[in-house]
Amino acid sequence: MERHTGARFLCALVLAGACLISDSGVADAGKRLHDQVLNGGAAQIRQEHSVTAAGEGRSGIRDRIDALLHPKAQESTVKERGPIDYTLQPVDLDNEDILGGPMATEAQCVNYLLKNNPSPSISVTPEELVSYYYEEATKEGVRPDVAFAQALHETGNFSYGGTVTPDQNNYCGLGTTSEYVQGGYFPSAQIGVRAHIQHLMAYATTRLPSSEIVDPRYSLVRDTYGGMTLPHWVDLNGRWAVPGYTYGQRIMNIFQEILQEPVKG
Repeated sequence: MERHTGARFLCALVLAGACLISDSGVADAGKRLHDQVLNGGAAQIRQEHSVTAAGEGRSGIRDRIDALLHPKAQESTVKERGPIDYTLQPVDLDNEDILGGPMATEAQCVNYLLKNNPSPSISVTPEELVSYYYEEATKEGVRPDVAFAQALHETGNFSYGGTVTPDQNNYCGLGTTSEYVQGGYFPSAQIGVRAHIQHLMAYATTRLPSSEIVDPRYSLVRDTYGGMTLPHWVDLNGRWAVPGYTYGQRIMNIFQEILQEPVKG
């Protein structure tokens, strides 16, 4: 009789342990069900399988703790990529086109930013953010250095303080139609830059972006202007910003100041 009672007790312990392992795995999978990953610029939803083995479970917990404690190191590893292929154009201060190639170097953009704000409120390094502008703008035929100058103007050299907050990764006031409307939120710095460049394209060209459209107001602008385009930065006066009487001129002034920075870092 005692043997049967002991066996039943042992079975109960085993079943309880199995339930604990199973419940832990399901809860963990639920927490990670909507992790977002970037694949070719499009935000996709990844569902991770729950961990059923106790050893794998412990390893997964350690990995997540390490990711929380050392986010910068892991992010830097993921974002390694080759140099961006572009050709610097001769400096022409009379050129106010939105489309074209860069006249300033990436180092000049970074130097200008850090000179005016040594601690910018951004989710990546200044070098990474500038490289995103050169990557995203170059592949779409938009001038990356002037687009970056526009971002500097819109964010106060990435100090913010207005309606838009740093966590939005919104560098151009996209969708911010009043002091009470914060505008677009983007899942990463690069996607925020991509949306900015696409919004410039919506004004400057009828050509579709080469990447999937992430600018939430792209179609609105294209539908408004139809076959008409606004090819110059000064054409954005009173359109991108209201009243914005000298909006484009202020961007070009910042760009010309960037050109005064050292060419190399």
